[in-house]
Amino acid sequence: MRLRRFIVDADINTQKIRLTDPELVSQMKNVLRLSAGDRVSLADGKGKEALAQVATLSKGVAELAVEKVYENYNEANRNVILYCSLLKRENFELVVQKATEVGVKEIFPIVAERTVKLKIRMDRLSKIIKEAAEQSGRTIVPKLYEPISFSNGIRHAAKNNINLFFDVLGSPFQEQIPSLKRHRNVGVFIGPEGGWTDEELESAKENRVKIVSLGKLTMRSETAAIIASYLSALL
Repeated sequence: MRLRRFIVDADINTQKIRLTDPELVSQMKNVLRLSAGDRVSLADGKGKEALAQVATLSKGVAELAVEKVYENYNEANRNVILYCSLLKRENFELVVQKATEVGVKEIFPIVAERTVKLKIRMDRLSKIIKEAAEQSGRTIVPKLYEPISFSNGIRHAAKNNINLFFDVLGSPFQEQIPSLKRHRNVGVFIGPEGGWTDEELESAKENRVKIVSLGKLTMRSETAAIIASYLSALL
């Protein structure tokens, strides 16, 4: 039977863990119907994981006995920072969920010239990201930032080793694979439903961002974001 996984804000390098997050405890007790004797996996958000056994579950409190602590080696070696234009709600939620599953470390919502959707629910997106991290076996929850302008995104990306700006007219992504393998911090830029403007493309070039393409077919923004994140994290 597959163990239930939780990423917790607690020190797992101890014999006993006491969890008091009401939402987490309620999920364990009322949704998953866990009880004394059940085993779970607890990740600390820093690279370690513990096998633990439920001792008691009461209203608002879960007590667990730690059986074993070990390193989690599931994280990608490369740090991918996703700069994705805000999309329609369900599409952007899909992006953050799948980007988390494929190993992205940071997510910056971008407001570009052709961005239509301007408001997001940070609380809902943060919950989606945490659940995706738990489900996919990660021990680190990607950091989600408040939306920033396109120009601020370009400025922030200057600290990365390499930045990839995805556009259907760019050079083939495959040409960047040797560079990716040499660098640790990689920025991935994905445009809005209407695509990048000529001015934004020119700004990217002026800032030495590499304009690349995933192929001749025109993909939806959410599709491109998921594929580009996966390739950039794991190739």
